[in-house]
Amino acid sequence: MPTLRVRTLGCKVNQYETEYVRQGLVRAGFREAQAGEPADLCVVNTCTVTLESDYKCRKLIRQLARENPHAEIVVMGCYATRAPREVAALPGVVEVLTDKRQIPRLFARFGLAQAPAGIASFGRLHRALVKVQDGCTMECSYCVVPTVRPALWSRPVDDVLAEVRRLVEHGHLEIVLSGIHLGHYGVEPGIGAANRPGTRLAGLVERILSIEGEFRVRLSSLEAAEATPELLDLLASHPRRLCPHLHLPMQSGADRVLRRMRRRASAAQFIEQCLAMRERLDRPSLTTDVIVGFPGETDADFEATCRAVETVGFSRVHVFRFSAREGTPAARMPDQLPPEVKRDRATRLAAIGRRLAQRYAESLCGMEIQVMVESCHPRKQGILAGTADRYVTVEFPGGPEHLDRLVTVVAQSAAEGRLLGLPRPRHNIVP
Repeated sequence: MPTLRVRTLGCKVNQYETEYVRQGLVRAGFREAQAGEPADLCVVNTCTVTLESDYKCRKLIRQLARENPHAEIVVMGCYATRAPREVAALPGVVEVLTDKRQIPRLFARFGLAQAPAGIASFGRLHRALVKVQDGCTMECSYCVVPTVRPALWSRPVDDVLAEVRRLVEHGHLEIVLSGIHLGHYGVEPGIGAANRPGTRLAGLVERILSIEGEFRVRLSSLEAAEATPELLDLLASHPRRLCPHLHLPMQSGADRVLRRMRRRASAAQFIEQCLAMRERLDRPSLTTDVIVGFPGETDADFEATCRAVETVGFSRVHVFRFSAREGTPAARMPDQLPPEVKRDRATRLAAIGRRLAQRYAESLCGMEIQVMVESCHPRKQGILAGTADRYVTVEFPGGPEHLDRLVTVVAQSAAEGRLLGLPRPRHNIVP
């Protein structure tokens, strides 16, 4: 039986697509190579969001070629789409897929005539990613993604529902709905009757929530304006099934920087939308991405960003230092900032983020938190660890009967942004 090795770099959508390819090739007759065993076929799913991403992709492909000297290497993903000739010239590469629609052709080459409709599991138990959307047309000035994933595509509702049912039956406790631009689910015309024209993200989520089983649903990244009243109503009315956590990329809190970034909302609009979500929901977890050191960002701009982060009160802040991406308008902008300025601003904002994470965790003390129990603590005997519905790490005393379950924990205290708690007697499992 031929052996297979798959590797992924990049986002949740890439992780899903790699799992889809892996399961298809296993169905075609491959088995996964064991550690130290050379593979006959290697598939690499690449990312190109930064120059560093490209470098990591090339390094990984060369490493696979050395460790699997007789393997065919197939490369897919965003770097393969952006620079196919560059990728094809790397050692061991025999095929470059520049479009995900070429995946069935790959399956057919190895004898699988019918491409799978989706996946049946996602690695270990606990969390499973479900890709429901692809493509982005926002054209932010710093981002290369719209050039490599320009076509909007929404997966038919019935296909999504069938896949979620399979994953729940397999034992996955959390379903994460993912997309390149998740909030654009269902916006493109001509998506067909199977997708129930007019179905947007809230409609899809509502259908998923009706599926029976022990599981909860989490949304990946959304633009703040895409958290519609219908979606907020679902979050408010299904707090045990739909995680009260929204990841809302802010990128900057300064209007002049946002305009150069080609973002669609002003800082005031973004803040107003976030505060409205706090009013509508009970202590939701709002997380964000922020880019510091964008070309032309002044000290005053950076201070405005810090104030915006504080005003919203994010529970987690992912801080990125601006990296000029070849082929994007931002890479050609004047007033590029020196590395030491970017480093200093990232350090300062990360410190604010840690303080806000601790403050948010403290706000949950005394509350019943739903925890997906994932592991035993590596250093503390009798202590379990997991992820709360509100995207906070929770530690609590427990035994093997709690593992791989959704458990209700009463938060007692907070430390370094984590919650320490006690399982509620006769813990609740999601109905």
